[in-house]
Amino acid sequence: MFRELTRKNKEISREDCIALLEKEKRGVLSVLGDDDYPYGMPMNHYYDPQDGCLYFHCGRQRSHRFDALQRHSKASFCVMDEGFRREGEWSLNIRSVIVFGRVEIIDDYDTAVDISARLSRKFTDDESYIRAEIRKSGAGTRLLRLVPEHICGKMVNES
Repeated sequence: MFRELTRKNKEISREDCIALLEKEKRGVLSVLGDDDYPYGMPMNHYYDPQDGCLYFHCGRQRSHRFDALQRHSKASFCVMDEGFRREGEWSLNIRSVIVFGRVEIIDDYDTAVDISARLSRKFTDDESYIRAEIRKSGAGTRLLRLVPEHICGKMVNES
């Protein structure tokens, strides 16, 4: 069902894909939006190594993203690192991962609080700040879970 990479020599391992999903803080979640146009939005994410799913938090209000997911649960999520330069080269080497799967909308408060706290720890270790934010915004938080059906990654040189 999912395509193989055309340039297999650029493919990175599943372990490297997971490490990138765990390390990077942001990516682009893409859904099938209005009039079947792709709709991609930058999102913070949390990869849960226990269940292998990606989590995103958002508000409870209706939105383009929410309406799109109500119609069609399939989505993709793309993450890339900052890249690196090899000695003496100008071009960046960039690793990226794309996750294809279905998004589930989770309205359970306790789960949303738990995952939101884990996601927040990617940005800060200030537990009092995290608790205060959850107290302030937790009730208005909706959680999205992307259940992977296919994960692929590659390293490309931009030259």
